[in-house]
Amino acid sequence: MVSVMQAFMFNLQDIESSRSYIDELYATDHQKCLDAIICLKNSVIGSNRQKGSVIAQGVVPRLLQLLCDSDHVTNDNIRLEAAVTLGSLAKGTDQHVLALIDLGVVNSLLQVMSKSIESSSNIEDIKLHHLLVEACLRCLRTIFQHSSAPVSLIFQDQELIPCLLQLSNISINCQVYVAMILTTACKINEEQNILLKSGAINTLAKQLESTLADVQLPALACLANMCYQNQEVASLIISTKTSDNQKGKYIPDVLSRLTGRDKNSLIQLEAARCISYMYRAQALPATDSRVVYKALPCLIRLCHKERPARERVAAAETLAYLTEVDTDLQRLASISNHLIPTLAEFLKPNSQTLDAALLQDMRQAAFRAFASLGANDEDIRKRIIETENLMEQVVAGLQDPGGSKVRLAAVRCLHSLSRSVQQLRTTFQDHAVWRPLMQLLHGADKGSDGKNEGEDDLLTVASGTLCNLLLEFSPSKEPILESGGVELLCSLTKRSDPALRLNGIWALMNVAFQAEQRVKSQILTCLGTDQIFRLLADPELSVLMKTLGLLRNLLSTKTHIDRIMADHAAHVMQAVILVLEDPVHPADVKEQALCILANVADGDRARDHIMANEDVLKKLMDYMMHSNVKLQVAAIFCVCNLVWREEPGAAQRQSRLKELGLYRILLQLRHTKDTQLFDKVKTALAQFFDA
Repeated sequence: MVSVMQAFMFNLQDIESSRSYIDELYATDHQKCLDAIICLKNSVIGSNRQKGSVIAQGVVPRLLQLLCDSDHVTNDNIRLEAAVTLGSLAKGTDQHVLALIDLGVVNSLLQVMSKSIESSSNIEDIKLHHLLVEACLRCLRTIFQHSSAPVSLIFQDQELIPCLLQLSNISINCQVYVAMILTTACKINEEQNILLKSGAINTLAKQLESTLADVQLPALACLANMCYQNQEVASLIISTKTSDNQKGKYIPDVLSRLTGRDKNSLIQLEAARCISYMYRAQALPATDSRVVYKALPCLIRLCHKERPARERVAAAETLAYLTEVDTDLQRLASISNHLIPTLAEFLKPNSQTLDAALLQDMRQAAFRAFASLGANDEDIRKRIIETENLMEQVVAGLQDPGGSKVRLAAVRCLHSLSRSVQQLRTTFQDHAVWRPLMQLLHGADKGSDGKNEGEDDLLTVASGTLCNLLLEFSPSKEPILESGGVELLCSLTKRSDPALRLNGIWALMNVAFQAEQRVKSQILTCLGTDQIFRLLADPELSVLMKTLGLLRNLLSTKTHIDRIMADHAAHVMQAVILVLEDPVHPADVKEQALCILANVADGDRARDHIMANEDVLKKLMDYMMHSNVKLQVAAIFCVCNLVWREEPGAAQRQSRLKELGLYRILLQLRHTKDTQLFDKVKTALAQFFDA
């Protein structure tokens, strides 16, 4: 494998021409060294080719040595020029930035920053020192824009964040650079909390009152990142003022003002993003006027076609997040300022004026926004689906060759729209949505091994959509099963991701509902009893519940019940007993197990497996006397099926249950005050011949 440094060794035509001043970098004479750095700096400005050549010649370590040498005051000009030159190199290609990272530039810059506070009081030329700090912060800011930058390094020394915040007071530029550095470094909950404890909120709040958009913008971006999915941080932000004096205003009120049309559009966007994140972090209610009348209209306005494409994308993405969970916000957004047709325009922009990556981002943003808008309301889904060519665009998005991000956004949109019963029967069938969805699922299942997070997300959302398409009334059900649906779903139940196991077993439960015998047999054969027992022991309660739901649907219809129990009675009875005996399982789980027993008791021959199993009969009696009324009702429902007088052999079964004392329990339960339980007891007693 070729290293980052080796990649530069193939383009060294300019080495000899620059050799003279590069040699002077190592001179002991300060002036010669300074002149050499200035020549080097001038040579690399604006030339990526020259940047690559300088990096390849191994000059960076010398620049770092000069930058970190703070022993002599006379070196301050040299240190400044070294920092400026490194900053210029950092503005090169991705390869150049990666090379600087590998050579330890970030560590060196942070080292200079950590010493700058204590040394500043001893510097004769304060202005020169401030310029040095600025240059270092600018270089660090530039490197931190790269996706591979080791941003976490600033959290390894607990003194670094307070140091950076203090350095932001040096100048307007330092304010901007520090806020940008902290924004890129703030990605996870732990980092948000470190910034909180270091006093970052107060520093950033002061920047919001600046009259300069360049100062406000990074402060807004940093505040947004800090409160993203962090209630503690978001709550503190909304209670913080921009200053301690009487003129200070609470941050949400400042944000509200910054969403106004009179502000720079990027400022509007970031302010709306802050408010959206505060609301989603539960620091503001969905009904807050700053959410409803400021952030929401602002984001919708910024989606319109007169705005730059990048701003439209960011606005749509933020709008999707803002409206994702609240039905009232979804309804309000959907009828505001022609939003649905505006988002539809994202899917058919002028491809001649936009690059491919931006076109992909626009499609992704539109699909995400549609997914959020249609999450809960049937009327909104109908209006989205009826938008011209929208479903064709969604289907095309499922097969997008440009990357998994657009496919994931398209399937999220499809998942949201698939919650509509009416659309499942009509539009989804008209567009044969199941076909590209199955292709996508088969591809993602083969390509996902638990290491590719994007493919796993795609598989999770796509399989969730498949659950809806496999509902009993969906016309897509049969073609999906004919395309290997059962095999695919059974394979999902074996995945390590709980969400995939849940979707797999949930979809199988839907398939088994009122299914033909051949389909039920296919499920049992493909899934296997061993896997069913593994799913019944799954640590995820939702997986266990859906597995019991699957068994319940499989054991329905008398002939099907008898057929399945003839082949699998021992396993079914064992599974039910395991669930009923487990003291950890909640009532809902045990109710499902009792309902399975009730279904078995409805079979002509299958009920004999219950009557022959004394453990099961004793369990029924125990649950008839249980403290939970819901479990009592479920147990007596099973008893009703066993003693039903019109079924063959009812007299013998009744006699056996009387011997066990079950009839006596029913008599005792006649005095219950619960109406539902009383009705079930009354029905059961009425079936006994000699009652």
